[in-house]
Amino acid sequence: MNSLIGTYECKADAKGRLMLPAALKKQLADVLQDGFVLKRAVFQPCLELYPMAEWELLMQKVNKLNRFKKKNNDFIRRFTAGVKIVEVDSTGRLLIPKDLVVFAGISKNTVVSSAVNILEIWDKERYEAAIDDAAMDFADLAEEVMGQDEEDGIS
Repeated sequence: MNSLIGTYECKADAKGRLMLPAALKKQLADVLQDGFVLKRAVFQPCLELYPMAEWELLMQKVNKLNRFKKKNNDFIRRFTAGVKIVEVDSTGRLLIPKDLVVFAGISKNTVVSSAVNILEIWDKERYEAAIDDAAMDFADLAEEVMGQDEEDGIS
């Protein structure tokens, strides 16, 4: 699967159903039938939506962790807390389970944002606050992460 592109404002209904934007459905067309995994994000108060193939790749890495090390076991437990398999219905809606709606503080106004090979689902106010908070530090972060010489990192 290619990288996903775009940030979209959406509406969630009272039952937690979110209509995926047409542009995202088009990008996900090849994987819609396989289903998705929806989970709590590690670093932000949002949700992460993994196409099933991407989730399986991630689980291959997680499965290599030694479960006889407490910190690995604790990580796996916390990383997979609240994980749900979800599907996009025939009308293009995704049902977000209630516990995940509560975790992310999802209200009517939401943002679905691409994050390379997954999607993040945010409450709109929380998304705007996270972007505003990150804007001040982004130049330093970009230099640290992407500004390495070719032999040291990404080229």
